[in-house]
Amino acid sequence: MSRLFRGRFWALVLKELRQIRRDRRLVISLILPPAMQVLLFGFALDAEVRNMRLGVVDDSRTAESRELVSVLTENRTFRLAGFYPTTAALGQALGSGQLDVGVVLPYDFAKLRARGRPVTVQILLNGVNANTAQIAQGHVEGAIAWLGSRTDRNPSAARSSGSTEAGPTGTAPIAAGDEAARVLRARLPRVELRAAFLNNPGLVNAWFIVTGVFGTLIILNGSLVAGATMIREKERGTVEQLLMTPASALEVVAAKIAPLFLLLMGMVGFVLTLARLVFHVPFRGSLLLVVTACACCVLTGIGIGTFVSTLARSASQTQLISFFVNPPLAMLSGALTPIEAMPHWVQPLTLLNPIAHFAIIARSVLVKGAGLDVVYPNLLALAAFSIILVGISAWRFRGQLS
Repeated sequence: MSRLFRGRFWALVLKELRQIRRDRRLVISLILPPAMQVLLFGFALDAEVRNMRLGVVDDSRTAESRELVSVLTENRTFRLAGFYPTTAALGQALGSGQLDVGVVLPYDFAKLRARGRPVTVQILLNGVNANTAQIAQGHVEGAIAWLGSRTDRNPSAARSSGSTEAGPTGTAPIAAGDEAARVLRARLPRVELRAAFLNNPGLVNAWFIVTGVFGTLIILNGSLVAGATMIREKERGTVEQLLMTPASALEVVAAKIAPLFLLLMGMVGFVLTLARLVFHVPFRGSLLLVVTACACCVLTGIGIGTFVSTLARSASQTQLISFFVNPPLAMLSGALTPIEAMPHWVQPLTLLNPIAHFAIIARSVLVKGAGLDVVYPNLLALAAFSIILVGISAWRFRGQLS
């Protein structure tokens, strides 16, 4: 190590830094693409559905039906687009794209609720986007369930809101069994479910997306920059010039990796700042632990890019080989979709993915506030990936120099 970090090594490092400074496109690629990717992924890949156009056919036209419509539109999920006279008109509006969701309230909506009988409310959904349709269905069902539970807790309000049907004398109700059933339900204890969302009470989806995409950006940008830098040496013929210097092959490889590592760590700091200022990602755990994981990720990306450059002879070949490496790493990382949602035979493959380990570390440390005692297996896996990939790529590049 003492022989490695002698004067020749630092001279080569300064040479690489001067070469990077003259390459403005490389410097810009370390600032603009990561910033745009974090912002686009953080804002665009949001699973929360907002401002869906809601159309209503209210055949009941009572206070209860208007209350249900008010409950549906009091949040940002639905936006009331209008009332329609018939179901056919509502279906036509859905088919023409004027609406996203339709709700049909029957004429006996208030009467059945007052009697404690089940009410059927029809929901018309556009099934082209299955995910959005399921989310909209869940919101409508949740609003109906909340309204029904509130009525069950206050049976007197339900009785007063509905009209009682009188018998022939105008005094006694026709269905005394219904009244007894309502009183019995009012006396029964009701089980209520109260959910508590830990670590992310506001359910901010951007925290999940940004902490997952972060590792993807580090690996992908690191591999692309390292691959482009190394292959440029081949195309310009400067590799042969390096052979004429008294520096060893190990010094040449280390001198090429060190400036890239420093530049990519600067990109890491910039992305962390964006995540904190723009998306308000919490830093509840040790920032040093996250930076250490980022350093391992940067070395892994450099190792992948250097290894790919040793297999290619031109920049186009490097891009083609990277296409078969980087997209599978991103898709099997759990950065955008949970690993648990993947098929069972695919899930073991994520153990060989450095991005998946980094995503676990970032989410556990930043959002949950976990420490080293929790994430040390993933950190050890990242360190192993970085050592193995950098070692193999340096060995192959050294072989080309010799």
